[in-house]
Amino acid sequence: MADWTDCLNFGISIAKQASEVVLSAFQQHKEVKLKSSPADLVTETDQRVEKILISAIRNRYPQHRFIGEESVAAGEHLELTDSPTWIIDPIDGTVNFVHR
Repeated sequence: MADWTDCLNFGISIAKQASEVVLSAFQQHKEVKLKSSPADLVTETDQRVEKILISAIRNRYPQHRFIGEESVAAGEHLELTDSPTWIIDPIDGTVNFVHR
């Protein structure tokens, strides 16, 4: 069983690292795609940050599972188990991120 304090601290640490990717993308041109509607957007930064987070968590906690907003939207199979599961929304507010 995972130590939840360790999971929390690790999650905070990698979120800070991922925020550097997001911050560096603010002033850059953004490749934007529509998911299900004109208000449901995804950027390359969303996808890249999700991959970074999942990779880092998977390396540290190989038994943990993930529900990634962009992965599921792209059709990845979602299977709920009793394993610890991280729910990842790489950029909460992609519309605002795009129009910044």
